[in-house]
Amino acid sequence: MRERQAAMTGLQRFFLKTEIVFGPGMFDRLEAFRGQRIGIITDAFMVKSGMVDRVRAKLPPCEIKVFGEVVPEPPLQNIAQGARFLADFKPDAILALGGGSAIDAAKAILATLREMEPSRSIVMIAVPTTSGTGSEVTSYAIISEPERGIKHPLRSEEIIPDIALLDPELVMSVPPKVTADTGMDVITHALEAYVAREANDFSDAFAEKALALAFAHLPTAFANGNDVVARGALHNASCMAGIAFSAAGLGLNHGLAHAIGGRLHIPHGKINAMLLPLVIEYNAGTRGEFGPCLPAATRYAEVARRLGLEGPSVRAGVKSLAQAISRLNAQFGIPPTLRALGVDLDEVARYGAAMVQGTLADSCTASNPRKPTPDDVAELIGAVTG
Repeated sequence: MRERQAAMTGLQRFFLKTEIVFGPGMFDRLEAFRGQRIGIITDAFMVKSGMVDRVRAKLPPCEIKVFGEVVPEPPLQNIAQGARFLADFKPDAILALGGGSAIDAAKAILATLREMEPSRSIVMIAVPTTSGTGSEVTSYAIISEPERGIKHPLRSEEIIPDIALLDPELVMSVPPKVTADTGMDVITHALEAYVAREANDFSDAFAEKALALAFAHLPTAFANGNDVVARGALHNASCMAGIAFSAAGLGLNHGLAHAIGGRLHIPHGKINAMLLPLVIEYNAGTRGEFGPCLPAATRYAEVARRLGLEGPSVRAGVKSLAQAISRLNAQFGIPPTLRALGVDLDEVARYGAAMVQGTLADSCTASNPRKPTPDDVAELIGAVTG
């Protein structure tokens, strides 16, 4: 890939801050916080389901305060609410328990607490209960403005968690549809990182392993949520994909997903999955284009080869990868279009221009291997609308 080779002649950096702990006895790592103050940030379901109590029972004796009011795709008001709740408690550590929304909220609350009292050192611990966002190791957080239908991807090394505890027992009860949506988010993260402008040998290694694990184990985790081996492999894949995209960046798929999902209130992993076959072929230059393939095509074809999907040419490899994604979507009941999903098409038309603008302005889009035009984005939105 000529563009990537040219980029690699300049200074590059791979930063891995998070200590990742997994396996039996993983919660023993928190013995260091004995007698300290831990603020747990989570959502109401985690509290009502008893998950918070399960985790509290694993902690050493310490003072605990629980903010259990994180909402999906947390808005700024939710962040301010959490920061106010914990400010007087002065936690030594923040423990984020939940899916991407809880961990993202905890990151933003942590940043707010640090701004309020810069001299305090606060450790962040992330305990994911879904296998999808990889937020437990990333520099990203998504904060929303629901009244404007906008999702803001924040990116800073200051919000990367210090410790991540990966316990597959905490994801065993995730329903099949959520397993599918979040699992396809893992695949999207890894694929976007693999072709991103800042991709490098280190991010590639994590992306490749994440893809191998996700393709091998997501169908099993979807069909049998009690399979601890599949759950553990998918949990690890989510974390690895997070490491990959935190280093390399994401791309147009996420830019579109933020713009469309934010306006139309579609689950993040689902809209990513619906867009992915279209964006793969767009980036590769194989979507209705019959000239030479674009540089990203070689990278997609390499993924196809590693997954045993290779075709007789680069173009065929790209096609086989896009088709494999479409087959997974069909297997999981994820429709190919917004029309099939039952979205109000009048809303798509009403917000069309705003979604194009939002996609182009999204920071994830800047990492895409192919620079999209407004017409390109509008065409892709039209294609996924159906």
